[in-house]
Amino acid sequence: GLFWLVAMSIVITLYAFWPSLGGRFRRAERFADQQDGQQRAVDTQLYTTSEIERITRVAFELAKTRRNKVSSAEKHNVMKSGVLWKEVVTRVHAEYSDVSLEHVLADNCAMQLVRRPKQYDVLVTDNLFGDILSDAASMLTGSLGMLPSASLGEVGADGTRAALYEPVHGSAPDIAGKDAANPLAMIGSLAMCLR
Repeated sequence: GLFWLVAMSIVITLYAFWPSLGGRFRRAERFADQQDGQQRAVDTQLYTTSEIERITRVAFELAKTRRNKVSSAEKHNVMKSGVLWKEVVTRVHAEYSDVSLEHVLADNCAMQLVRRPKQYDVLVTDNLFGDILSDAASMLTGSLGMLPSASLGEVGADGTRAALYEPVHGSAPDIAGKDAANPLAMIGSLAMCLR
């Protein structure tokens, strides 16, 4: 599967990982009508041990080439998927004792990204919080449109991996043909590709 990698360069360089094709936050198929006339919707967040292990190893491997620090963001205090996430990340960390690991609640992580972004280097989180945190972190550069990204496949036996590099906002079809696109995110994505 592919992973989502966001790299932001301003005062810091921060890498954030979350699975893009593994675990999912699933929206309710429909609203459930209650007997009292109210409607109810339920969303679920599903992860397996192997999905969390896979993305966590990618984060630890990258950290070894950087400042040897991984921050794992989840909500173990209120979500069972967060409990599993924290347990699996902690277990995988035993394979990377040379890399420091900190667990941070995702809502606190959002605040800390704004307050003191340099404390983070490699951030690993799930789809729901990865989407939220990347948008929050985008304001470090002033705009979501300034961020490069890469979707990375697993490293194969030959040492290579499939990857797709693009601005984090995607192709921005809403501004196509309007001469309004800022090319900095694409240039940053190309720079990541050439590393």
